[in-house]
Amino acid sequence: MLKSVVRAVGAAVRVSTATASTARALPLSCPTLGSPSSATTRPFTRSLCLLTSKGASSGYRPKLFTSKALNPSVSCGCGGLHTEGDKAFGAFLSDEIKEEAKIQKNKTLPKMSGGWELEMNGTEAKLTRNVAGEKITVTFNVNNSIPPNFEEEADQGQQKPAEEEADVVSTPNFVVEVTKQATKHSLVFDCHFPEDEVSHGEGEEESDIFAIREVSFQPEGDTDWKETSYTLNTDSLDWALYDHLMDFLADRGVDNTFADELMELSTAAEHQEYIKFLEDLQGFVKCN
Repeated sequence: MLKSVVRAVGAAVRVSTATASTARALPLSCPTLGSPSSATTRPFTRSLCLLTSKGASSGYRPKLFTSKALNPSVSCGCGGLHTEGDKAFGAFLSDEIKEEAKIQKNKTLPKMSGGWELEMNGTEAKLTRNVAGEKITVTFNVNNSIPPNFEEEADQGQQKPAEEEADVVSTPNFVVEVTKQATKHSLVFDCHFPEDEVSHGEGEEESDIFAIREVSFQPEGDTDWKETSYTLNTDSLDWALYDHLMDFLADRGVDNTFADELMELSTAAEHQEYIKFLEDLQGFVKCN
């Protein structure tokens, strides 16, 4: 009986010892970041400081930091990266700039008729005109003013002959601000070029090529549209009132002729900015 008890106790001790050994062995299969084996299983968890330190004794360097693709292929005083891809990119941009210069219709910006004065600030244009004590200001930005060509998307990448390609036309949204003397507020019109010509009645000889989206009174001189001022949306507006608003603008020189000339001006300005961007991009890539 006593021998049986001793054997039972001995078996229990061995089971307990095996369990403890297993519990201690488990962390070895999941090394911590500071353990020697972690450098083998998780090389990218090591800090950049350790990988580049001169005092590192292991000499281990992951391939991520020694890839030949990241080594400069051309020496340059700027200290930047230069690859064969950059060289090809620069050559492509050079050809693209030459082609864009060939099709550029206006080397200088066209002038607006009607006594409008133009002021350019980068991609933003400002037109001003004074009429019988009123100041009319029109502002627009050529950024994002080129509408998408849905016909090209429908062709699914099929290349058209150059003579069949449609001209790129800039149709920016523009804001008209009418200011009267001795008033603290200006009547502001938010206008745009709809995809289809807008017609407001039967028997019109000429449909409007631009449309009014919103009308609001805004503090004079403010560049930001204040949401606290009531804004009249024209989507559900009575056509008679809308026509009077359009006539109000036409009497101050903002009509179809003005809109046509604005598109021509915006197209020329956008193309100039595009070519300038390509030139700046080429210089950045080539580090000139």
